[in-house]
Amino acid sequence: MTTELTVLALAGLLQVVQFVFYSVAANLQVGTERALGPRDEKIELTGLAGRLQRAMNNHFEGLILFSIAVVVVTLGEQSSAVTQACAHAYLIARILYIPAYAQGLSPWRSVIWGVGFIATVIMLLAALI
Repeated sequence: MTTELTVLALAGLLQVVQFVFYSVAANLQVGTERALGPRDEKIELTGLAGRLQRAMNNHFEGLILFSIAVVVVTLGEQSSAVTQACAHAYLIARILYIPAYAQGLSPWRSVIWGVGFIATVIMLLAALI
């Protein structure tokens, strides 16, 4: 398995961890009965629960593009030191993004997001060169 695929698997597990963090915070905010209910009415989360939900959703979005980059690099047999470093940079950025978003660290949250995004774009470009 390539380094990029290993990092993709770890990024998937990070998504699971984010889901657990968000779920616990959301349940604490709205209560178990409402969380287990049919959710016919939208539940607006605020504070930490809302920030963890948005951070999780942001990772879903970033994970799509990163997954494309990993597939292109792997199937194109373009794995290199650059793409491997970019994959690690993406994962580290996504790990750091969670507490940065949860704590509302502005502008660091955006800077950290940018590192992961740029790393993904470089992976795509490296696969084409």
